[in-house]
Amino acid sequence: MTAAGGDPGALTYARHGGGRLHISRQTAAVLRQHVQDSREKREAGGVLLGRHILHTADVVVDGVTIPLPGDQRERFRFVRARQRHQEAIDRAWRESGGTCTFLGEWHTHPERHPWPSGVDRQDWLRKLREDAFTDWLFFVIVGMEEIRVWEGARNGKAVFHLAQI
Repeated sequence: MTAAGGDPGALTYARHGGGRLHISRQTAAVLRQHVQDSREKREAGGVLLGRHILHTADVVVDGVTIPLPGDQRERFRFVRARQRHQEAIDRAWRESGGTCTFLGEWHTHPERHPWPSGVDRQDWLRKLREDAFTDWLFFVIVGMEEIRVWEGARNGKAVFHLAQI
Protein backbone atom coordinates (compact mmCIF):
# COMPACT_ATOMS: atom_id res chain seq x y z
CA MET A 1 0.00 0.00 0.00
CA THR A 2 1.35 3.40 -0.94
CA ALA A 3 1.91 5.88 1.86
CA ALA A 4 -0.31 8.94 2.01
CA GLY A 5 0.85 11.47 -0.55
CA GLY A 6 2.87 8.86 -2.45
CA ASP A 7 0.28 8.19 -5.15
CA PRO A 8 -0.96 11.43 -6.75
CA GLY A 9 -4.72 11.31 -7.16
CA ALA A 10 -5.16 8.49 -4.66
CA LEU A 11 -7.08 9.06 -1.43
CA THR A 12 -6.15 7.78 2.02
CA TYR A 13 -8.27 7.95 5.19
CA ALA A 14 -7.56 7.09 8.83
CA ARG A 15 -9.83 4.21 9.90
CA HIS A 16 -11.90 4.55 13.06
CA GLY A 17 -10.19 1.70 14.95
CA GLY A 18 -6.73 2.13 13.46
CA GLY A 19 -5.26 1.41 10.06
CA ARG A 20 -5.96 3.15 6.78
CA LEU A 21 -8.42 2.98 3.92
CA HIS A 22 -6.68 3.67 0.61
CA ILE A 23 -8.64 4.42 -2.58
CA SER A 24 -6.38 3.88 -5.58
CA ARG A 25 -5.75 6.67 -8.08
CA GLN A 26 -7.61 4.79 -10.82
CA THR A 27 -10.62 4.15 -8.59
CA ALA A 28 -10.71 7.76 -7.36
CA ALA A 29 -10.67 8.87 -11.02
CA VAL A 30 -13.71 6.68 -11.76
CA LEU A 31 -15.56 8.16 -8.78
CA ARG A 32 -14.71 11.70 -9.90
CA GLN A 33 -16.21 11.00 -13.34
CA HIS A 34 -19.64 10.86 -11.69
CA VAL A 35 -19.54 14.18 -9.80
CA GLN A 36 -22.93 15.94 -9.95
CA ASP A 37 -21.59 19.28 -11.10
CA SER A 38 -24.66 20.37 -13.05
CA ARG A 39 -28.42 20.31 -12.42
CA GLU A 40 -28.92 17.77 -15.20
CA LYS A 41 -26.75 15.10 -13.58
CA ARG A 42 -28.48 12.43 -11.55
CA GLU A 43 -27.03 10.61 -8.56
CA ALA A 44 -24.73 7.73 -9.39
CA GLY A 45 -23.47 4.90 -7.25
CA GLY A 46 -22.26 1.36 -6.94
CA VAL A 47 -20.23 -0.94 -4.74
CA LEU A 48 -16.64 -0.74 -3.50
CA LEU A 49 -14.35 -3.65 -4.36
CA GLY A 50 -10.95 -4.29 -2.88
CA ARG A 51 -8.80 -6.18 -0.45
CA HIS A 52 -7.64 -6.43 3.12
CA ILE A 53 -3.88 -6.13 3.58
CA LEU A 54 -2.65 -9.18 5.50
CA HIS A 55 -1.45 -8.66 9.06
CA THR A 56 -2.59 -5.02 9.10
CA ALA A 57 -5.80 -3.03 9.60
CA ASP A 58 -5.28 -1.46 6.16
CA VAL A 59 -7.79 -1.83 3.34
CA VAL A 60 -7.39 -0.95 -0.34
CA VAL A 61 -10.29 -0.04 -2.63
CA ASP A 62 -9.05 -0.77 -6.12
CA GLY A 63 -12.33 -1.09 -7.97
CA VAL A 64 -15.95 0.03 -8.02
CA THR A 65 -19.04 -0.76 -9.97
CA ILE A 66 -20.60 2.16 -11.82
CA PRO A 67 -24.31 2.73 -12.51
CA LEU A 68 -25.77 -0.31 -14.25
CA PRO A 69 -29.04 -1.00 -16.08
CA GLY A 70 -31.82 -1.34 -13.53
CA ASP A 71 -30.38 1.22 -11.09
CA GLN A 72 -32.84 3.98 -10.13
CA ARG A 73 -31.21 7.37 -10.62
CA GLU A 74 -32.73 10.73 -9.77
CA ARG A 75 -31.26 14.11 -8.89
CA PHE A 76 -31.37 13.38 -5.13
CA ARG A 77 -31.74 9.60 -5.05
CA PHE A 78 -29.87 6.48 -6.11
CA VAL A 79 -31.09 2.90 -5.62
CA ARG A 80 -28.75 0.14 -6.70
CA ALA A 81 -30.08 -2.85 -8.66
CA ARG A 82 -28.79 -5.55 -6.30
CA GLN A 83 -28.61 -8.45 -8.78
CA ARG A 84 -26.38 -6.79 -11.40
CA HIS A 85 -23.96 -5.35 -8.85
CA GLN A 86 -23.86 -8.71 -7.03
CA GLU A 87 -22.86 -10.36 -10.30
CA ALA A 88 -19.94 -7.90 -10.54
CA ILE A 89 -18.94 -8.67 -6.93
CA ASP A 90 -19.03 -12.42 -7.61
CA ARG A 91 -17.02 -12.01 -10.82
CA ALA A 92 -14.34 -9.90 -9.07
CA TRP A 93 -14.07 -12.54 -6.32
CA ARG A 94 -13.67 -15.39 -8.82
CA GLU A 95 -11.23 -13.57 -11.11
CA SER A 96 -9.03 -12.50 -8.18
CA GLY A 97 -8.79 -15.98 -6.72
CA GLY A 98 -10.73 -14.87 -3.66
CA THR A 99 -8.80 -11.72 -2.77
CA CYS A 100 -11.07 -8.98 -4.20
CA THR A 101 -14.17 -8.60 -2.06
CA PHE A 102 -17.15 -6.35 -1.32
CA LEU A 103 -16.11 -3.47 0.95
CA GLY A 104 -19.16 -1.19 0.90
CA GLU A 105 -21.02 1.28 -1.27
CA TRP A 106 -20.60 4.66 -2.89
CA HIS A 107 -22.93 7.27 -4.30
CA THR A 108 -22.87 10.94 -5.26
CA HIS A 109 -24.44 14.03 -3.73
CA PRO A 110 -24.91 17.35 -5.53
CA GLU A 111 -23.10 19.31 -2.81
CA ARG A 112 -19.55 20.58 -2.41
CA HIS A 113 -18.80 18.85 0.89
CA PRO A 114 -21.14 15.86 1.04
CA TRP A 115 -22.80 14.67 4.20
CA PRO A 116 -25.14 11.68 4.56
CA SER A 117 -28.86 12.34 4.57
CA GLY A 118 -31.15 10.78 7.15
CA VAL A 119 -32.13 8.24 4.49
CA ASP A 120 -28.45 7.42 3.88
CA ARG A 121 -27.79 6.84 7.60
CA GLN A 122 -30.90 4.67 8.03
CA ASP A 123 -29.92 2.62 4.98
CA TRP A 124 -26.33 2.21 6.20
CA LEU A 125 -27.44 1.06 9.66
CA ARG A 126 -29.87 -1.43 8.09
CA LYS A 127 -27.06 -2.82 5.90
CA LEU A 128 -24.80 -3.16 8.96
CA ARG A 129 -27.52 -5.17 10.74
CA GLU A 130 -28.76 -7.31 7.85
CA ASP A 131 -26.20 -7.72 5.05
CA ALA A 132 -23.55 -10.43 4.84
CA PHE A 133 -20.00 -9.04 4.93
CA THR A 134 -16.84 -9.24 7.02
CA ASP A 135 -16.70 -7.06 10.14
CA TRP A 136 -17.29 -3.56 8.73
CA LEU A 137 -18.41 -1.64 5.68
CA PHE A 138 -17.30 1.63 4.12
CA PHE A 139 -19.70 4.22 2.73
CA VAL A 140 -18.36 6.78 0.26
CA ILE A 141 -20.14 9.94 -0.83
CA VAL A 142 -18.71 11.77 -3.82
CA GLY A 143 -19.33 15.51 -3.64
CA MET A 144 -18.50 18.27 -6.08
CA GLU A 145 -15.25 19.19 -4.30
CA GLU A 146 -14.58 16.36 -1.90
CA ILE A 147 -14.92 12.60 -1.52
CA ARG A 148 -15.89 11.67 2.04
CA VAL A 149 -15.91 8.27 3.71
CA TRP A 150 -17.72 6.70 6.66
CA GLU A 151 -17.11 3.33 8.33
CA GLY A 152 -19.52 1.12 10.24
CA ALA A 153 -19.07 -2.16 12.11
CA ARG A 154 -21.26 -5.26 11.86
CA ASN A 155 -24.30 -4.89 14.11
CA GLY A 156 -23.09 -1.38 14.85
CA LYS A 157 -25.39 1.40 15.89
CA ALA A 158 -23.23 4.15 14.43
CA VAL A 159 -21.12 5.08 11.43
CA PHE A 160 -17.96 7.12 11.80
CA HIS A 161 -16.68 9.81 9.46
CA LEU A 162 -13.07 9.09 8.44
CA ALA A 163 -10.53 11.88 8.19
CA GLN A 164 -8.53 12.13 4.98
CA ILE A 165 -4.78 11.94 5.61
